[in-house]
Amino acid sequence: MQATGSQTLILIAAAAFVIPLIGSRIRMPAVVLEILFGLAIGPLLMIVGESPELIQQLGEIGFLLLMFLSGFEIDVGAIERQGPRQVFWAAGVFATTLVTSFIVGRLLGFDDPVFVMLLLATTSVGIVVPTLRETGHGPSKLGQTILLTALLADLLTLTGVAIYALVKQQGIGLELLYVPTFFAIAAVSLLILKRAAWWYPERFERLFGEHDPAEMGIRASLALMLVFVGLAGAFGIEAILGAFLAGAVFAMVFRERGSLDQKLFGFSYGFLIPIFFINIGIEFNLGVMSEPGVWGNTARLVAASILVKVLASTVLFFRGFGVREVLASGFLLWPGLGLLIAVEEVGRELGIIDEGTSAGIILLAALTAALSPILFRIVAPRVAEADEVAVVEH
Repeated sequence: MQATGSQTLILIAAAAFVIPLIGSRIRMPAVVLEILFGLAIGPLLMIVGESPELIQQLGEIGFLLLMFLSGFEIDVGAIERQGPRQVFWAAGVFATTLVTSFIVGRLLGFDDPVFVMLLLATTSVGIVVPTLRETGHGPSKLGQTILLTALLADLLTLTGVAIYALVKQQGIGLELLYVPTFFAIAAVSLLILKRAAWWYPERFERLFGEHDPAEMGIRASLALMLVFVGLAGAFGIEAILGAFLAGAVFAMVFRERGSLDQKLFGFSYGFLIPIFFINIGIEFNLGVMSEPGVWGNTARLVAASILVKVLASTVLFFRGFGVREVLASGFLLWPGLGLLIAVEEVGRELGIIDEGTSAGIILLAALTAALSPILFRIVAPRVAEADEVAVVEH
């Protein structure tokens, strides 16, 4: 008997509540368990590759929220405190990642080295931040360098994906101007919101009120996200870039957000984002894993991804870091998670990758999310007292 959409929703809602509790006990990211749970219930629901429409729609909203929160996590104050020199080193690591990814993609014989370059350049702020916090490396010079590199990778990779998708769909033409135009609109929105917040601070204070029954902060955040997603769609740009930029604009305008951070993260990670990851597992086609070459292709992706991140992190030798710190940086920048899956979805929509490669990318996302924090904890040196606060070089 095929499960109905309502039964599936009840099952997924219960899992979204229980899985984080299990994850905290076995020290594994909830995201990995959510994907595994989706894999487990997919065959039982007899909807492998086709989940109920309601679940798909909720998952899409969860995905947009995941991208919005990635932009929302940008700490403009921290970037300003570190100064341009630190940004230079972070940009150097990312640029080396791009070059290395392209070369590795060609050497390993992938059909589209540009797509592989974008795929392997992804990282996950959602993995980086909690791992740095738990290990005490958050305020350290190493931690701040890794965090800034991850933030730059998020923004620049999403921009690259948007441009790549436009070129694949429209070719090289005037349509490419849509991307800088969209960024210009985001910049104007940023200036308008900053000016409005400066002139009418009392009106904006309600957005961050702890006991606002109308929850205007959440409403404003979602409205901004949906407006940017709508604008991205109007320009033919990937919605993920619109959601990310909306979060970044919000973070740049309102640096002190009070309890809104907790409310948004609780609202998103408490239900909608887990549905997205569970739905990925449900739609995962297990049958494709038995096809010839799929496991070999997945192994190539895993090897290429770790090789690229470790090689790119060697740039930090010139920053004065040691071998253990460089290796630890490569391991923590290894997972792509949400962005990796975002690039996979774009590749699938454009017909660039087949089901086997798609499955390999999802496995890569789950594997890196599980192993990256563990490897970082093993390799990273303990935080020295002299390095408890990040050093700002001018």
